[in-house]
Amino acid sequence: QVQLVESGGGLVQPGGSLRLSCAASGFNLEYSAIGWFRQAPGKEREGVSCISKKDGILYWPDSVKGRFTISRDSAKSTVYLQMDSLKPEDTAVYYCALRTPYCSNIPQSYVNWGKGTQVTVSS
Repeated sequence: QVQLVESGGGLVQPGGSLRLSCAASGFNLEYSAIGWFRQAPGKEREGVSCISKKDGILYWPDSVKGRFTISRDSAKSTVYLQMDSLKPEDTAVYYCALRTPYCSNIPQSYVNWGKGTQVTVSS
């Protein structure tokens, strides 16, 4: 059974850092694409980053490039999203999602989703 579980969210001050984790089970992480998405209140879900064997590493909003870093630990079946220099506009629920084999920034193209973790950036 495919399962994705996010963790690592919380409240952080502007300029701070968080590392989100996406623990994956029930499928071969090595041959899958794992995307990170976020959804702020009243806004559509947007793609943030993705990692896959086929595409490598992708970041989509210009606003996160240079601040967010995605990585994968295959031995732990976990994908991480390191978020630095956080801004209030990064506040959202962050989700990880699975598709194969390529990355996409279209949420509807992902098959499985975690339940999300809340990230709040506020002083």
